[in-house]
Amino acid sequence: MKTIDELLTEGVAGKRVFVRADLNVPLDGTTITDDGRIRAVLPTVKALAEAGARVVVASHLGRPKGAPDPAFSLAPAAARLGELLGADVAFATDTVGESAESTVAGLEDGRVAVLENLRFNAGETSKDDAERAAFADRLAALADVYVGDGFGAVHRKHASVYDLPARLPHYAGHLIAAEVGVLKKLTDDVQRPYVVALGGAKVSDKLAVIDQLLGKADRILIGGGMAYTFLKAQGHEIGKSLLQEDQIPAVREYIERAEKTGVELVLPIDTLVAADFPDLKTKAPANPTTVAADAIPADQEGLDIGPETRKLYASKLADAATVFWNGPMGVFEHPDYAEGTKAVAQALIDSPGFTVVGGGDSAAAVRTLGFDETAFGHISTGGGASLEYLEGKTLPGLAALED
Repeated sequence: MKTIDELLTEGVAGKRVFVRADLNVPLDGTTITDDGRIRAVLPTVKALAEAGARVVVASHLGRPKGAPDPAFSLAPAAARLGELLGADVAFATDTVGESAESTVAGLEDGRVAVLENLRFNAGETSKDDAERAAFADRLAALADVYVGDGFGAVHRKHASVYDLPARLPHYAGHLIAAEVGVLKKLTDDVQRPYVVALGGAKVSDKLAVIDQLLGKADRILIGGGMAYTFLKAQGHEIGKSLLQEDQIPAVREYIERAEKTGVELVLPIDTLVAADFPDLKTKAPANPTTVAADAIPADQEGLDIGPETRKLYASKLADAATVFWNGPMGVFEHPDYAEGTKAVAQALIDSPGFTVVGGGDSAAAVRTLGFDETAFGHISTGGGASLEYLEGKTLPGLAALED
């Protein structure tokens, strides 16, 4: 896989460089609530612009249905990119049409443009190879060189991620090179003890990665909504807590495998419960109570790990040489249920080892809860991509960058 460093050595002055970024930022109307993914692509965009390239940045945002939808416009992301660069950024109001063509044609050396949301064109996400290829051909006409730097999208077989690199000289940007380097430390060159903390709502989202980690990790800590399916699989009462009943057989199998292989699988010993899910808009006091994890009342719902579990998980992370964390421990968006996620984040900071926050809601929690991002070894920009890499899957966007 060639990297942007090689491209810069070869020279890019005057060349149109297509940067497939991940600007899929959360929006409140037109206000960006977390610009982490925009900041993540800055090193690549800056390096290219400073070397005299004509930089064409493209991304998706949300899930529009293959047609323009103002609610998913990349205009706010383009404006924020310009603010962070300290320079004007041109914005094309389409992806491959008249505006895109004229905007790119008008770029001067060292300047940057952003195309409108790639998913406004059905060819971007089409499962039909010919439709995707036709869209990739039109994108390729806008550029001389391709740089892949949207790590959050590399697990998708989409036109701008998979098909377009085959049509242009292609390189990995700084972000993708860094992400792959980190993931190799979690798979090929692991320093031990290797501790994994997994949370989030659905156990089904994590089964494949647990399957792989049972052969690699020394300890796996389970939290979030998925923990209640584990507790139910052990025969405990979980009340109204989140449950994926169809996953219980798989969970029981993994519990048994962990015991046989010597992997320490750690589940909550206490939990915060309430009769109703909290109001995340008003954040009105929820007044939770703490109960033993194996004795949740039938009319209560578990919403965060309890204080004793926080201490337990911190102790299990204290001597780790390598840590991977993906998924919050509770409903961190509400202050009454944020302490479990805070405790795990702080334990990573306190850990002497190499710590990786695996993107998605975990990365959002780090920023939302006010932690210093530089205190972690690495914060991934792609939760789904990180998990699929750890599952041992071939990621289309990475395969496309290989020579």
